[in-house]
Amino acid sequence: MDTQLFKKDFISTQDWSVDELWTMLEAALKLKADFAMGVPQDHILRAKTLYMLFFEESTRTRNSFETGMTQLGGHAIFLTPKATQIDHGENAKDTGLVLGSYGNAIAVRDCRTGIGQRYLYQMAKHSPVPIYSMQEDVDHPCQAMADLMTLVERFGRDLRGRKFVVSWTHAPKYVRPLSVPQSLVMLMPRFGMDVTLAYPEGYHLMPEIMETARNNAEIAGVKFEESNDMDAAFEDADFLYPKSWGPIMVTEDEAEVEAMAAKHEDWCVTQRHMDLAKKHAVYMHCMPIDRGHEADNDVIDGPQSLIYQQAENRLHVQKALMALTMGGRW
Repeated sequence: MDTQLFKKDFISTQDWSVDELWTMLEAALKLKADFAMGVPQDHILRAKTLYMLFFEESTRTRNSFETGMTQLGGHAIFLTPKATQIDHGENAKDTGLVLGSYGNAIAVRDCRTGIGQRYLYQMAKHSPVPIYSMQEDVDHPCQAMADLMTLVERFGRDLRGRKFVVSWTHAPKYVRPLSVPQSLVMLMPRFGMDVTLAYPEGYHLMPEIMETARNNAEIAGVKFEESNDMDAAFEDADFLYPKSWGPIMVTEDEAEVEAMAAKHEDWCVTQRHMDLAKKHAVYMHCMPIDRGHEADNDVIDGPQSLIYQQAENRLHVQKALMALTMGGRW
């Protein structure tokens, strides 16, 4: 375990070594077990403060971070650009320096394309306290780590040779960011998994992320493949992560996005798709799920689904992150 993580930013999993990420996982597993047994944890971050800055609304992210701080004995403060001077033009440097002089960490959710992750790194350059990504336009590191934790709990620590499929699915309502599929294709090869990315034409990811994913796979000695055929991608898979994202590399115009999605309504996961994978295969999703479009209820609520375990593990991964980087008293 690498315990030299005090004040370390967590904007992308790429910024942490595999050993450091394992440290977070081990801490998360311990915190989860202790929580289940009623072991007190409110001494770990007693009297420490987390600022949570949301450019977009959230259910799981806000509540898991805020609940985690409460359970660890600290306090989380919810902020929005409109409720701060950010909406009046205050930049990332000034916000980070001021909040960092008051509290112990700053978490930011900013999915604006071409802006979000850059904003976090600008803040991190000047802030005296760690900066966490609560999702941005490029990466969703806490979600990906919760997903990895879920697989470790279910299948053990040795995941080498397992086939992990990230697949686009149909959803008509709004332009979802690329951050979740991108976080998965970058992280999972580093832990020994063969990754397949499936999507229809026009739904490709950022070129620099694809290059990172290929490099990670090469370093780990595993496969990273692309497919435009959902059925072919699902064959013999161990882990299935079908999730919608927008054609952001092509357009973000809502009418054009809806028109493109309408051409691929068949990219909806059914039990037939699940049966293409191995018998022990699991269905995963970060939520919220567009039921009936991304997947059938029989799949979402079926015995192969891990979605609620994934959601729960957001709490424990983030508690581990905060405790390790904010100087927790274990």
